[in-house]
Amino acid sequence: MGRIRPGVFMAAGIAGVVAAAVFSVVLGSTDIPLESVVQALTNPDMASHEQLAVLELRLPRMYGDILVGAGLAASGAILQGVTRNPLADPGLLGINAGGSFALALCMAFLSNITFGVTVLFSFIGAAAAGLVVYGLLRAGGRKADPVRLVLAGSAVSILLSSLSQGIAIFFGIGQDLTFWTAGGTAAIRMEQIRICAPVMILGLVAAVWLSKKVSVLSLGEEAAAGLGVNVEKAQLQCLLTVMVLAGTAVALAGPIAFAGLLVPYFVRFLAGSDYGTVIPGSMIAGALFMLLADLLARTINAPAETPVGLIFAVLGVPLFIWIARKGGAGGA
Repeated sequence: MGRIRPGVFMAAGIAGVVAAAVFSVVLGSTDIPLESVVQALTNPDMASHEQLAVLELRLPRMYGDILVGAGLAASGAILQGVTRNPLADPGLLGINAGGSFALALCMAFLSNITFGVTVLFSFIGAAAAGLVVYGLLRAGGRKADPVRLVLAGSAVSILLSSLSQGIAIFFGIGQDLTFWTAGGTAAIRMEQIRICAPVMILGLVAAVWLSKKVSVLSLGEEAAAGLGVNVEKAQLQCLLTVMVLAGTAVALAGPIAFAGLLVPYFVRFLAGSDYGTVIPGSMIAGALFMLLADLLARTINAPAETPVGLIFAVLGVPLFIWIARKGGAGGA
C-alpha cells in the first residue's frame, strides 16, 4: 500500500489527539452537562461536585493518557529500531516487572505513603530492572544481540514477577497490587502530573533528538559504526531514554501491555520506516490510542471501570498473533 506523507500523518494524528482529549474531558462514567464542563474549565465553581470532578479527575486523567501513551509508544519505537526487532516492547527489558516489584515492596513495608512516593518507587524499580538487563546483555563486552536481549529480559521479568507475587501473598496485598498491574489512569491526580510531566517531556524531547541515530542503528551495528556513529554510546543513550519514558509511564499507569509494541509497528506500516517520522509519529499515535482506550474503559460498562490494560490486551493479542504470523516484517 502507499505510504501516508509524514506531514499529513502528523497533522491528522494531532487533530485526532485534540478531538479525543476533548471527548475525554466531556465524557465519562457519570453524565456531567456540557455547560458544567465548560464552566469548570473557564470559571470554576469549587462548590460544585460536577466541576470538581472535571478538574480533579477527568483533566489529570486526560493529561495522564497523553503522557503515558506517548511515552510507551516512543520507548517501543526506540527499542524496535535499536534491536532491529519489530516485536520489541518496553516490557522486554523487565521494566514492567521492575515497577511491579518495587511497588510490591512499597506496599508491603511502607504504610501511609502518598501516591507520589509510589510513583517514585515504581520508577526506580523499572529503571533498575532495565539496567540489570542491559548489564547482562553487555557483560564481557558482548554486542547487543536481540536474541540475548529477549532472553535476559524474560529471565529478569520472570524472577521479579515471581518475587512480586510471593510478596503479595505473604503480606496480603494481592488485591491492591492487582489493581495497579491491571493498568489504567483512573488514580492519576494533578499532583502526579506536576511531578511526572517534566520528566516525561524531557524524555520525549530526547527521543526525538535520538531519532536519526535510531534510524542508523536500525541498519545494524557494523553499518552504524561505518557511518560514524559511536554505537555503544548511542545504544546507552537510547536505553536511558527508554527507561525514563517507560519507567515513568509504568509508574503512573501500571504495566499496560502492547501499547509500546503495536503503535510503532502500525506507524511504520502507514508512514514509512524512517525513525525521524516513526518516533514522533508513535508519540502522537500512542497518545491517541491511549485516550480512546481509556474513554472506552470508562464508558463501556459505566459506572463501573474497565481496566485499560484489559482493553489493550483484547485488541492487542489478536493483532500480535497476526504480526507474528507475518514474521514481524509487515511494517518494518
